[in-house]
Amino acid sequence: MNVDEDARAGLVSGQPERSRRRAAALLPLASTAASLIGLLLVWSLVAGLWPSRALPPPMAVWRVILAELMSGDLLYHLMMTLWRVAAAYVIAMVVGTMIGVLLGRRQRLNSFFDPWLVLFLNIPALVIIVLAYIWFGLTEAAAIGAVAVNKIPNVVVTMREGARALDERFMEMAQVYRLTKLDRVRHILVPQLQPYFAAASRSGVALIWKIVLVVELLGRSNGVGFQIYLYFQIFEVAGILAYTLAFVAIMLMIELVVVQPVEQHASRWRRRAA
Repeated sequence: MNVDEDARAGLVSGQPERSRRRAAALLPLASTAASLIGLLLVWSLVAGLWPSRALPPPMAVWRVILAELMSGDLLYHLMMTLWRVAAAYVIAMVVGTMIGVLLGRRQRLNSFFDPWLVLFLNIPALVIIVLAYIWFGLTEAAAIGAVAVNKIPNVVVTMREGARALDERFMEMAQVYRLTKLDRVRHILVPQLQPYFAAASRSGVALIWKIVLVVELLGRSNGVGFQIYLYFQIFEVAGILAYTLAFVAIMLMIELVVVQPVEQHASRWRRRAA
């Protein structure tokens, strides 16, 4: 009888704990939803107090989104922009990571190439895009390459700092146990560089898609940037906001569904160690 009472007491005491955990997990989502609703209310209020074609109300933008979605244009242009973002992201992260780790581990190389890095960090993105189109033509490769070149220096700087912060004791341990190069990369290099890679990746996605829009505006015949340029020509702000918000929504979904779960999975060993 006492055992049954203890079991029931445990179940009862466990229910509030599970409820608190569930509430804690839902709190960020509720805060985000409340913030977005507040933003929409402010937008509607300002648009109502100041009726103007330059600031359409949220419902006008929503109608444009539905119309573009039903015609198929919205999905087509979103997919083209996403393809360019993904291609430039992969190139920038792979090349930037390799160069950054190499410079962080080789002081002489870093001293020689540091002025190059500073130069590319300070060249405006618009200049690189224009030169890429002039030198290589209005091609898809030139567009993606220009975006990647704009992002690579930022990745190099972040990964170089990560390579400098590597714990040399793990490298010495790898030599003692005669680990292969692949094992060193997998078990020593990658776990220590993961936070720096995550930081470069997170900032990279935000920067790359903004540069992609400029690339599309200047030299492509499709994509979100091209559509924004068309709506700008006819001063249709609702269309500009419709394509902008649609793409921002997709990037937020990628952040929540892909980036954050992958980052949490990659850093699970740190939580276990703690």
